[in-house]
Order: sequence, then C-alpha cells, then structure tokens
Amino acid sequence: MSEAVFDNGELIHAWARELFPINRSITGDGLRQTLKFISDKVGGMEIHEVPSGTPAFDWTVPDEWSVTEAYLEDDNGNRIVDFADNNLHLVGYSEPVDCWLELDELQPHLHSLPEQTLAIPYVTAYYHRTWGFCLTDTQRRQLRPGRYHAVVRSRIEPGSLSYGELVLPGTERSEILISSYACHPSMANNELSGPLVATALARWLQGMNARRYTYRFVFLPENIGSNVFLSRNHEYLREHVIAGFIPTCIGDERTYSMVASRRGDTFADRVARHVLRHYTPGFQEYSFLWPNRGSDIRNYCSPGIDLPVVDVMRSKYGTFPEYHTSLDDLDLVTPTGLSGGFAAMRHIVEVLERNRVYAPAIMGEPRLGPRGLYPKMNQKGDGYGRELTDLMNVIAYADGEHDLIALADRIGTGAITCADIADRLVDEGILTIADQAGHGPSSS
Repeated sequence: MSEAVFDNGELIHAWARELFPINRSITGDGLRQTLKFISDKVGGMEIHEVPSGTPAFDWTVPDEWSVTEAYLEDDNGNRIVDFADNNLHLVGYSEPVDCWLELDELQPHLHSLPEQTLAIPYVTAYYHRTWGFCLTDTQRRQLRPGRYHAVVRSRIEPGSLSYGELVLPGTERSEILISSYACHPSMANNELSGPLVATALARWLQGMNARRYTYRFVFLPENIGSNVFLSRNHEYLREHVIAGFIPTCIGDERTYSMVASRRGDTFADRVARHVLRHYTPGFQEYSFLWPNRGSDIRNYCSPGIDLPVVDVMRSKYGTFPEYHTSLDDLDLVTPTGLSGGFAAMRHIVEVLERNRVYAPAIMGEPRLGPRGLYPKMNQKGDGYGRELTDLMNVIAYADGEHDLIALADRIGTGAITCADIADRLVDEGILTIADQAGHGPSSS
C-alpha cells in the first residue's frame, strides 16, 4: 500500500459516504454492517459477538435493537417525520408503538433544539424503555392541535453486541492500542471520521515493511463496547499496552485537540502532545477532569484499568455547534479535514516507531568537520542554519537520559527531524542507542 493512497482524504470521504446512511447503534445489524465494511478494507479483522445479558464489570450487555419502520403522521395522513428520510428522527432504542395521541400527549415524546431551529438532535435511551421522535424546532413549532399517529416498528430482544479487533504484529511484544467507536447513526464527525481514519491508518500500517510495535485496533460501540472489551482483556492490556489513542471527531477543518489521560504524563500523552504541538500548530489540550472527558477514554483510564490512553481529535466532541445533530454531515467532514486527521495519526505512529534513547559514543564534543557535518570555513557574521543548529542541539542532549521525544521538546524541533539527525549521527559513530524502548512517562 502506498502512503500516497492513504494521504488522500477523498478515499476516506468516499468510505464515509457509503456508511453515512446506515442506522448504527450499540447493537444490531447497522453496527455489524459497519464492522463488515471496515473488515473488508483491512482484512484479518475478527468480529466478536457477545450475548445480551453478559456482565462487563458494572455493566450488562443490553438486548439487541432493530428497526424496520418509524414515522409520525397527522390525522390527514401527512407525514411529519420519517425514519426512512433520516435515522436521527427516531430516538435510539425506541420501543415499538402504534398509537394515536393528542398534541399535548405527544409533546413529551418529541425532541428538538430551540437554539438550532434547523437541526435534528441525536437522542438515545439505551437503558430506559421509551420511544420518541426528533425533529427540527421549526417543524415542531408548526404542529397544530389535533391527533397524531405515532408508529415505531422495532424489536428489543436478546441478541448480541458486536465489536471488531485487528492485531498487526510487530517485532516487539509491546502494543499500541487504537480504539474508535462505530455506534452512532448518521453523523459524520462524531462518528465516522474516527473509525474511518483508524481504518486508513491500519491499512497504511499493513503496508509497512516492518513494524516495531504490535498494533491492536478495536472498533466497538461507545462505552458498553469498551467495557465489554476491557472486561475480557484488561489484564493482558495492562501488561502489554504502552500507549493508546482514540481518534474521534477528526474529520473537520478546524483546530486539532486532545484529551489527556487520567495521569496526564503517560507515554501516550507525551507522544500526542508532541505531535500536535509540532505538526498541528494552535492545537488545544483538555485535561481529563470532568466535563472535558467523554467517549471511551473514561473506561480505558478508569482506576483499576488505568491504561495510557488519550483522545486525538480536531474539534473536540461537545464543543462544535454541529455536535450530536443532523448538521454533523458530510459537508462538515471534508476530504481535507480527513487527510489532516489521518496525517496527525500517522505522525503519532512514526514518532512511536522511531523513539529511542541516544547516548554519546565518544567522550567530549565530537569533531564534525572531518565527517562532513560542519562548514569548512567559519568567520564573523556567518550564521548557523537551522539544520546545523538542530544537529548541534541533538548532540548536546543525547545524553542517555532524554528519549527522542523529550530531546525534541527540549530543543524545540519535531521528533521526526531529530530522529533523522540521530540516525545519521549513529552512522557516523557519534551517538549510540542506549535504550531501544524509551517509552516511559519519566524518560524526560
């Protein structure tokens, strides 16, 4: 697989267009269809089915939800909203209903956003038996007193929860976890951008000649899915995962952001913080403190689990106006935005793969001239270019104590640039690799 293919946001956007209409939820055929699509793109992914009623720590896998039809009509047969037109019109996990109601009886079952009059809100009720419809506030205000026919043809019954898992072995047993959720209906940024950027990243990794680390990708329903996954694997993950990343809301063209892990100083924090600072200027970091955190970082970082996992985003969930509405569409998520989101995740992997601890191979300051690393002539007024400045600074801080990320942060240069310099200095016999790992929180 060529890198050029996966730097093309048009490809990822085309995937999003295929998946956007599907009614996804935390269980059901929409989720399975999405996982099958991803599996077809990467190959080798195992899809797990976990039966309803299975305990997952303090949670339980719910019954499976499926919908064939849902609509709301007035007494003249005029259809007000139809699930077939937009799956956000139906409250997630609505139970079956077929009844006539007066408008005042219907109103508690309607959901709209007075502050966003043209947006359909995304509303769910996974663990509470109810039903409802979502519509724009403009539509809602146009409803007149009278009788309305509410029809929801759904089933909530024992079934299973699905999630996908792809493992790409590396030369080392240490693992990098990439997790993204695939359980929302038709929303593009807070849903499809994350798992599809992760899919593109997996394909790019599959094309690498050699991988240092093992990469474990999981695609699952938010919250309950990560709890199920962790309940089955937390002991293994705690032993092997050195860094984890959740790409989500990563397809628009706004600023980049991250939510730090609970500890805030893990290897994952350091890598994500470095990449976003140096390769996406103007990024915003959020702490783990409530209400900043959301998505599955809550579960991965919970006390007792405490994995080194961070969220990597463009616009953070909950902060952009289109969030959890029908305005989060395929115009908000663009090929350019997706390409940038993929590039950020690719840089994270590149920094992970190349991070080392370097130490001097000779005593004192090395002679660079004979090695072709220093200008042959030097006089007053000659400036030192950035390339030579970076090289001299790498030599100064490659002391066997700073890993590459800490070194790069200290001298104010990107880790990839520092890695290229360090490799050349190793070839010249000036530096040596002191620690192949270099993935602890205190390496700096």
